[in-house]
Amino acid sequence: MDARDAMAAARRITALTGAGVSTDSGIPDFRGPRGVWTALGREFTMDGYLTDPAVRRAAWQARATHPMWTAEPNAAHRALAELERAGRVRALLTQNVDRLHQRAGSVAVVELHGSLTGTVCVDCGATGAMSAALDRVRAGEDDPDCGACGGILRSTTVAFGQPLDADVLRAARTAALDCDLMLVAGTSLLVEPAASLVGLAAQAGAAVVICNKEPTPYDGVATAVVRGPVGVSLPALVAVPVVGSGPVRTWGDPSTW
Repeated sequence: MDARDAMAAARRITALTGAGVSTDSGIPDFRGPRGVWTALGREFTMDGYLTDPAVRRAAWQARATHPMWTAEPNAAHRALAELERAGRVRALLTQNVDRLHQRAGSVAVVELHGSLTGTVCVDCGATGAMSAALDRVRAGEDDPDCGACGGILRSTTVAFGQPLDADVLRAARTAALDCDLMLVAGTSLLVEPAASLVGLAAQAGAAVVICNKEPTPYDGVATAVVRGPVGVSLPALVAVPVVGSGPVRTWGDPSTW
């Protein structure tokens, strides 16, 4: 079965997206030559962030100049939003923190690694808008603190070495078990536990279509692999007419237990 045949038969789709979906919007990935972590260095861990003011200052400058603030959704984002409007998307699991899926119109989004649009105090837990903190940075503060308690502010993203939120991971695993096709786009599938969702869906009997420029560790379990830019491949797959009929039965369907 090729990717078009798999998409034609699929009516309950869980999508998994990574940085490659947003690169056409001008947002570099995390590990490439222009990536965020490449620029900040390996010391940018949560421990380094909490203990080293220099790391925090570098992080705030990186946030303030991040291209996501001026980026617009691209064809890949719009294609997945169109697929959801057609009633075929069960959930959109994303490793991205830029909220471009939501801006394109997707609603059923599960942000595996959080969002860069918010802040949280590591001391008192107070939350706020990233835009407010960045206004302070642009006004001259190099390490804005919590307005409630004076503690350290961080973004509402998952840092390297941090576990995913338990409720978020549970929702993602449920979505992986409750689809007839997992559509993977723009991710190297090197980061766990997000990558393991692909194996989970395959084990549950779902077809898996992987759209990525480079090979991934999960290509072997895929029903079909599509090489090339996801801004081209995703719209083409979404345009495939649906031919599936009858009840959709997944591991997430209690009638199959």
